[in-house]
Amino acid sequence: MISADAHQQVYIATRPVDFRKGHDGLAAAVQEIVGKSPFSGAFFVFRSKRADRIKILVWDGTGLTLVHKRLEGPKAKFVWPQARDGIIRLSPAQFSALFEGLDWRLMRPDRVQQPQLAG
Repeated sequence: MISADAHQQVYIATRPVDFRKGHDGLAAAVQEIVGKSPFSGAFFVFRSKRADRIKILVWDGTGLTLVHKRLEGPKAKFVWPQARDGIIRLSPAQFSALFEGLDWRLMRPDRVQQPQLAG
C-alpha cells in the first residue's frame, strides 16, 4: 500500500495517458500536463483508457518511484472524474480511497466551527 501523509500533495491527470510510458515519459507528462516539477515530492496519478489501471509517480528524495496498480475483476474500474483537460488535487484521504478502488468523491471532511476556548 502506498499512502500520502497529511502534508502530501496529490494530483491526478484527468485524461488517460499512454500506459507504455515509464518514469521519464510520465515525468515529462507531469511537466507538460500538470505544470509541476516531477521532483517536488507530490504524488502524480495517471489512468489508463479503460480506467482499470493507474500509475503513480513520486520523487522520494533519492529517485523517481513508479507504482502501477491494476484492479482485478470484469467490472473493476477506478472512479475517475469526467475526462477533460487539466488536473484535480486530492486530499490524502481521497487518494487512499482512489488507490483502494473506492469512490474517492465521497471522502469529504466535515467542516466544524473553530472552538472559542481550549479544554
